[in-house]
Amino acid sequence: MTENNESGTAAEKNVEAHGAPTNLKKSDFYYDLPEELIAQTPAEPRDSSRLLVYDRQNDRVEHRIFRDIKNYLRAGDVLVINNTKVLPARLYAHTAHGGRVEVLLLKRISSARWEVLVKPGKKCKPGTHLTVNDELSLDVVSVTDSGERIVDFACDGVFEEALDRAGSMPLPPYIHEKLKDKNRYQTVYAKTDGSAAAPTAGLHFTPALLQEIKDMGVEIAEILLHVGLGTFRPVKEDAITDHKMHSEYYEVGEEAAEIISRAKREGRRVIAVGTTSVRTLESAAEDDGTIKPCHGNTSIFIYPPYKFRCVDCLITNFHLPESTLIMLVAAMVGREKILQLYKTAVEEKYRFFSFGDCMFIC
Repeated sequence: MTENNESGTAAEKNVEAHGAPTNLKKSDFYYDLPEELIAQTPAEPRDSSRLLVYDRQNDRVEHRIFRDIKNYLRAGDVLVINNTKVLPARLYAHTAHGGRVEVLLLKRISSARWEVLVKPGKKCKPGTHLTVNDELSLDVVSVTDSGERIVDFACDGVFEEALDRAGSMPLPPYIHEKLKDKNRYQTVYAKTDGSAAAPTAGLHFTPALLQEIKDMGVEIAEILLHVGLGTFRPVKEDAITDHKMHSEYYEVGEEAAEIISRAKREGRRVIAVGTTSVRTLESAAEDDGTIKPCHGNTSIFIYPPYKFRCVDCLITNFHLPESTLIMLVAAMVGREKILQLYKTAVEEKYRFFSFGDCMFIC
């Protein structure tokens, strides 16, 4: 499996794919969203969420239920899913003086060393010892340029098991209701621990729906991207090209690379489930859309204009105004069109963000 370094292949491809420079501003991706449309709980069952279908060729919008997605798929399509698993990454610890500190795991650096966010930061200078419980503690090693902490964990037992007992799901800041079942912030196909946030477009699938899709002759390719909390970081710069993306770890194995590459060579559709799958595929793809087995870190930033090498269609939730995620989706349909579609979704009272409804761009 090839290692792609961000300073090389993926970064160079990102520049080439954007072609001409853009003058787009952050404010060009703003839309009005009533607070009551921000979903606080997931749909039950998963595939009962609503689905806005946008047919680009005919410029047509349809309003369906997510389980109807199978009516828009066909034999030979490849559905690409991200099988990352969300860690119970939010911990509460105490200083030696009894001060309470919230610790949010961002990225694993080595077996015991992690990059984390802490709140309040003033209590967590290098050398600070924090205790979570009798079996889990951590020491602050250093502070990054952007304010994250590098920490070393000490664990009396298996770290992952201790984390599962002590940690809670790192729900996005706009979700205020307590999650009754933490598995509802996981996809049904989640396998590999490492994400600080869920690849939310995948939350709509059930095992039965996935089986129906397979039985239709649709191939499913599993890739991996560990979602970082940079997903929720706002774009602060007015000129979007000045924004620095967070880096995320990804992998494309041999089986997935072969399924996707064969489809591209044969002119069949590659359908990404979620923006995380898009970032993985576009980071790994060759100019002809084929992919070799690879892994690495990517900070690819997709915004209009952008020439997609691999992804043909996209299943995605409705994203925050002025976010890098709405910019990515706009790269597929155009800025004016995505704002028009979002306006329609607001008027039709779709539910937005992580636990919200979904759209299929085909």
